[in-house]
Amino acid sequence: MATNLRVLMFPWLAYGHISPFLNIAKQLAGRGFLIYLCSTLINLDTIIKKIPEKYSESIHFVELHLPELPELPPHYHTTNGLPPHLNHTLHKALKMSKPNFSKILQNLKPDLVIYDMLLPWAERVVNEQNIPAVKVVTSGAALISYFFNFLNNPGVEFPFPAIYLPKVEQVKMREIFEKEPDVKDRLAEGNMQITLMCTSRAIEAKYLDYCTELSNWKVVPVGPPFQDSITNDVDDKELIDWLGTKDENSTVFVCFGSELVLSREDMEEVAFGLELSNVNFIWVARFPKGEEQNLEDVLPKGFLERIGERGRVLDKFAPQPRILNHPSTGGFISHCGWNSVLESLDFGVPIIAMPINNDQPINAKLIVELGVAIEIVRDDEGNIHRGEIAKTLKDVITGETGEILRGKVRDISKNLKSIREEEMDTVAEELIQLCRNSNKCK
Repeated sequence: MATNLRVLMFPWLAYGHISPFLNIAKQLAGRGFLIYLCSTLINLDTIIKKIPEKYSESIHFVELHLPELPELPPHYHTTNGLPPHLNHTLHKALKMSKPNFSKILQNLKPDLVIYDMLLPWAERVVNEQNIPAVKVVTSGAALISYFFNFLNNPGVEFPFPAIYLPKVEQVKMREIFEKEPDVKDRLAEGNMQITLMCTSRAIEAKYLDYCTELSNWKVVPVGPPFQDSITNDVDDKELIDWLGTKDENSTVFVCFGSELVLSREDMEEVAFGLELSNVNFIWVARFPKGEEQNLEDVLPKGFLERIGERGRVLDKFAPQPRILNHPSTGGFISHCGWNSVLESLDFGVPIIAMPINNDQPINAKLIVELGVAIEIVRDDEGNIHRGEIAKTLKDVITGETGEILRGKVRDISKNLKSIREEEMDTVAEELIQLCRNSNKCK
């Protein structure tokens, strides 16, 4: 596909948003687009290290300067490690950077801007310079169509019974809308032409159709994450060697995303659940930035000694693609962040769902409906319990349930891979056509 379109990409300042933008960037670069990814310096420093050399001429990076605010020093110009009370301040600072963003557009003169749904103001800035803009939704279609139904059809039950939230989750959902009054604007705003969504018709066809029906968007799925060759980092050698000593499908990977931190109570229940299950595991146990602690002080007394060679507990980044791609990995205890869900489906690993907040409960219901996950049952107050964790783990790793899940997820993985190129080709064609219609094609 020959094109020389210059595209500026502008994600929200969270790695969970930057990562899918990078996925789209790599695939467009492979189709002849010239990409400029715009973010803050602290995010760019992290991203640049993750970009393979082959993209050095097709993906470039543009630094966006945020205004100086005393409560938001440069190391907080990202959501990674950002204290929750400063989230609103970061949104405000990014919005205050409009003049800087406008200057970037004037200097770069891109043919097209691809921006994050969380940043509707960016489209207005882009439109002022007569540049076409396309928004990206980094969530799945089940979640977005649920939101649309919640907002547009108050009191009307969501028409897909598999996506049912218990009372405790419905209350949390209402709180999201009360705390974030501009969510409705973010959903309603924007051009009526194209919305790129980080999903695939192979897993969310009916939700994509319902989303289109309820919105003014032309929804185009970008397909699952594109996996570059998985790198063999020397720092991970001991861990991967240890994993290699375990039987096929005998080990569970436990990770709750790049930013989520478990409560002390949940951490204890997960630890005892892993211990009681007698299953091999790799557990990434994170702490808030600046509040790092010794693992032995946080885990139940004697836990590390009792599990011995059966498990590994890490308090640092883990090579998630390498672990999920390993034949010894038979399950993934996940918070069901959308990026983790897509990655697990891509690698054909069943999920033991332990959703905590935001989009995660709906994502969990979707993958249970697809037949690739089991959700850990919580009590009426929304608490998890070690016995339930241990039972679910054993069912997935050593029971017949696990075999059924693994068969289903392998089928879905094949389907995703079989239409990945076709879905991304459609995205590229839609973008080229949009630029053509706007007289921006060279």
